[in-house]
Amino acid sequence: MGESIGSDEELRRVVMTLVLGIPVYICIELYFERRNKSNEKFKYLIYIIAAICLAVYGYFCLGDLNMVQVTRYVGLIIIFITGFFFTPYIYKDGSFEMYVIKVLGRFFTTVLYSIVLYLGLIAILFTVDYLLGIEVKYEIYYYTWLIVVGVFAQCFFLGGIPEKEEVIKVEKYPKVFKILMLYIIMPLISIYTIILYIYFAKIIITRQWPQGLVSHLVLWYGVISAGTLFLTSPVKENSPWVSKFVKMFPKAILPLIVLMFISMGIRVNAYGITENRYFVLALGIWVFGIMVYYSIIKKVKNIILPISLTIITFISICGPLSSYSLSKYSQNKRFEKFLIKNNMIENGKIVKAIDPVSKDDQIELNSILDYFNRKHELKDIKYLPGNFTISDTEMVLGITYSNLNYESRYEHFYFTSEEILELIEIKDYDYLFNIISYQSAANKNSYGITVDYNKSYNELKILEKGKQIYNKNLNEYFNRIIDKYGVNKTNSIPVEDMQFEDETDKVKIKIKIDNFSGRKDLNYDHIESTEIQFSVFVKIK
Repeated sequence: MGESIGSDEELRRVVMTLVLGIPVYICIELYFERRNKSNEKFKYLIYIIAAICLAVYGYFCLGDLNMVQVTRYVGLIIIFITGFFFTPYIYKDGSFEMYVIKVLGRFFTTVLYSIVLYLGLIAILFTVDYLLGIEVKYEIYYYTWLIVVGVFAQCFFLGGIPEKEEVIKVEKYPKVFKILMLYIIMPLISIYTIILYIYFAKIIITRQWPQGLVSHLVLWYGVISAGTLFLTSPVKENSPWVSKFVKMFPKAILPLIVLMFISMGIRVNAYGITENRYFVLALGIWVFGIMVYYSIIKKVKNIILPISLTIITFISICGPLSSYSLSKYSQNKRFEKFLIKNNMIENGKIVKAIDPVSKDDQIELNSILDYFNRKHELKDIKYLPGNFTISDTEMVLGITYSNLNYESRYEHFYFTSEEILELIEIKDYDYLFNIISYQSAANKNSYGITVDYNKSYNELKILEKGKQIYNKNLNEYFNRIIDKYGVNKTNSIPVEDMQFEDETDKVKIKIKIDNFSGRKDLNYDHIESTEIQFSVFVKIK
């Protein structure tokens, strides 16, 4: 059993090293092939050095596949793949964009042919097994896939790379690609931009900054947009639509990227830098820089895109400014701030907490320890003993450690009113609406008055003849109940604690909650996934 595990480990290292070696050797070959003067001895020397570097990297850096090793490996793959695109044009001017488009076209063709070939081969194997009774083991299907991907796909793909002296004219721009970019992707990006600006306006009006998902939506939208600008640049001279898009769009996207940076800045300020946030910020900086470049430079050189992406990727995975170094530094500063706040440092050394530590601070400490325990090593945390383990948390810090995984980070709750079946008095109000969030539409309309409940944001809106006259986030009321009665248990609440009144210059509101349930995220201290049944009393002034 031990020998099997060891051999599997060695095989994995060899395979990962060989996979990394493919783009490395392609880059070297393309570099020397495109040089006007090529020294064969020097080229083979570079090959030998590359082989030694790959062997050393595979042996020492591809052991236990933790987060650092995996992300660094992926980063190196990205570096050499982007290098594969721009290396042939280091010593050559010309249609770089058309070269990339032809290579991408060859790649998609290779994927299609490989899938068809593999499906055909496994159909033959299945037929032999099923009809002729010749047993075909599962491993044969796996090895067939490896042969298709490792031999056929690579040979077919590399056979389609443009030759050194080949000139790719704009007239050879693929028609299918042109239709896809000009009449499908570009209109979709334009519509998406309008939606993001509407959302941007909503943020300014409500003054509620977004968290989490919106940053990723803007980021990937920006990356796709940068790729679109790159791939459509060869035809912009022949298409007014593309010409206007390339001229106007980079300026239009800049405020949205700034919005993303503000959103990310809020999270970084609250929870520090982690590798994931670093990668988002780094890619966002790259997109922002590219869009500024497109905005101010009239005659752009698109080779800047892959070269700058390669540099950003290299900085992200290597050196003192890497994601790993800055993340550990940031989380250590969080830890130090926690210790100072709770008077747990004396003469530069850590001491147990004397005063009770708040629940929020305990959650913050647990998240810091969990981060280092999962992604790095606990010895990377300053002030802690070198032999510190998670089990020592209470002994060293005087605080109990709780693993904040997906399940334990949430507190679930369910509250119901003690008098659901009581007689409802509607005196002093004009309208009564009953809302159930899990119905297909938590929206009620009567006599020109519309009451709308958005489950995703726990937001209640009231409109009169289509015009909004009231807006309230019910999390305020949920938190009052949770703070008073706690969570992780079923609570039957007195009716007076389940109803709330509010008033504006246009409307008087009374909200009577029958029951609500959901969960509270301990990491970010907000309520989500709430189901609710309640009544809304409305009086129009």
